[in-house]
Amino acid sequence: MITPQQPETVTASTTGVYRWLIVVLLFTATTINYLDRQIIGLLKPLLEIEFKWTETDFARIVIAFTAAYAVGLLVMGWFVDKVGTKVGYAVSVIWWSVAGMLHALARSAFGFGVARVGLGVGEAGNYPAAVKTVAEWFPQRERALATGLFNAGTSVGVVAALMIVPWILRNYGWQEVFWITGSLGFVWLVLWLLFYEVPARQKRLSSSEYNYIVSGQEATTDGKVTVMWVKLFTLPQTWALITGKGLIDPIYWFFLFWLPSYFSSRFQLDLKKPSVELMLIYTATTVGSIGGGYLSSWLIKRGWPTLKARKTVLLAFAFLELSIIFAQFATDVWAAVGLISLAVAVHQAWATNVFTLASDLFPKQAVSSAAGIAGMAGAVGGIFFPMLVGSLLDSYKAAGNLAGGYNVLFTVCGCTYLIAYGIIHWLTRKPKVVDIEQLM
Repeated sequence: MITPQQPETVTASTTGVYRWLIVVLLFTATTINYLDRQIIGLLKPLLEIEFKWTETDFARIVIAFTAAYAVGLLVMGWFVDKVGTKVGYAVSVIWWSVAGMLHALARSAFGFGVARVGLGVGEAGNYPAAVKTVAEWFPQRERALATGLFNAGTSVGVVAALMIVPWILRNYGWQEVFWITGSLGFVWLVLWLLFYEVPARQKRLSSSEYNYIVSGQEATTDGKVTVMWVKLFTLPQTWALITGKGLIDPIYWFFLFWLPSYFSSRFQLDLKKPSVELMLIYTATTVGSIGGGYLSSWLIKRGWPTLKARKTVLLAFAFLELSIIFAQFATDVWAAVGLISLAVAVHQAWATNVFTLASDLFPKQAVSSAAGIAGMAGAVGGIFFPMLVGSLLDSYKAAGNLAGGYNVLFTVCGCTYLIAYGIIHWLTRKPKVVDIEQLM
């Protein structure tokens, strides 16, 4: 165990880089998480023909996942705080990898729904564990950048799916897509168990890097602390996170699950071939994730108060997100790609800073629980939004105007970020970090 010291000056330039290896592990897990999650959206055009799904059938499959994800976030957030990041993350990855492979056995919309429930519960552990890991391994001034880097795995996972799934379909079948991609989690598991431990017990970590990490963190209490997560619901800081996730996460899930189908119906893309258009869109989210984290971290390093920096970039991104409204006027595929790429990049920049708020507003002992509750709110929103999406698109499709349904949805998506920002700003108008005593 490393003994902390309090040097007069500890700077990033005098430390090691082991903490960034930890970010690589978080990034890889998040990539696999979104690879497994995205497959159902890419297979939708094929599966809806084979199993005769309607848009509402597909929406119900999405809802099954999001409902399980909602419950899983609450449970997994508590579980990771209880057992620690090493064990908690490992259990989560094993669970979702097995559930991902079991999709290959489904033969009906109900069967896929059951498999999605298992996937949702397991995948729910990724963000609570990753956010807690960042809180353990990084000083506050680097947390948004670290979060942005691992959160970039969401887009890389989707792009990877766009490359891997068509290749597997050409050479095998849709069942093999689930068997092959589901096994990737077990490769990651070996690396996690080999290289990960909390900083105080990590023998590969230099004393200088350890001192740099702890010198920029909030003070912690000694020993085990049991967080009464029910008390989190009484705090405005928690409700700020709930707002940031609850109103916005369903929009990104709409981008994940329906954009392939949108481009297939609107611009006749063949999803059995790698789609450059979709690759560009989802690659843009990487720029947003890393750029959003870098921007608020840069402001903090320049002396801005932490919460002011986070909220300033959230406001800027909320205005930029209005650009998605103009996608309805795009008649050229590349114009649509440009507008939607900007929208998804801005979303990820927003999401990075909302995730980081959890480690800004809560002590490390409660970060996973707070992140889990916030993620649960996003998943609950993800239950209701697909109901609207499925019903709306079926109605417009019956009227012979499917594009009109997407236009309505783009308008709703564009306006929601400003509403969410207004609520977050009101709830955090008196900046205050939660005291651990409030949660015991």
